[in-house]
Amino acid sequence: MFWCKNIQNAFDKIRPGEGLAHSHHFFVWCVVMLFTALLQSCKPDIKETGNAAKYFDLQGYFKTDAARLGKLPAILKTVGHNGTSETRRVKIDNWTKEFNAFIESDINKPTWRDSYQIQQTDHTTIYRAIDPDLKTREIIINKKDGKVQWITIYNFTKNILYTTREKLSYVPDSMYKIEKTQHVRLLGINRYAITGYLK
Repeated sequence: MFWCKNIQNAFDKIRPGEGLAHSHHFFVWCVVMLFTALLQSCKPDIKETGNAAKYFDLQGYFKTDAARLGKLPAILKTVGHNGTSETRRVKIDNWTKEFNAFIESDINKPTWRDSYQIQQTDHTTIYRAIDPDLKTREIIINKKDGKVQWITIYNFTKNILYTTREKLSYVPDSMYKIEKTQHVRLLGINRYAITGYLK
């Protein structure tokens, strides 16, 4: 599970020997996430095939940027949990993995082809979910002269185990931020944030 592995790895790098895995609550939370991920893996993940994607290709965009950013030296990265944060300069070895939350927010699936409203202005395109059960609720993309200036994504998940709100922000060649608030039954609320500065 992305958050279980990547948040833990991030904290372990920042504070060796004092990662969240040493917390009983974090261990239980990981078990809950793993169980939920196994349930979701039963659903086929079918992408658009044969026809041009109807919506902006988040997956393709972030995989392309991941390949480009692989040449970067160490970046300044801040990892926060429930109001406590640590900042270090780190080298990202796998940008595709780092951008996983953005890539998984791609909405180009055949079954979702008519599931989002599209609102367009001179520089901004907004995709809003019509179906309240869809995880990705809104994607906002700002462009200038055909080039992406920034992307903001809002995700929301609710089931019998937990409720999750997620905000993903990306400014090319500047920064990316992943903010996540999760309410897990019996464990309460956890807030996480990862910010990477690309300059």
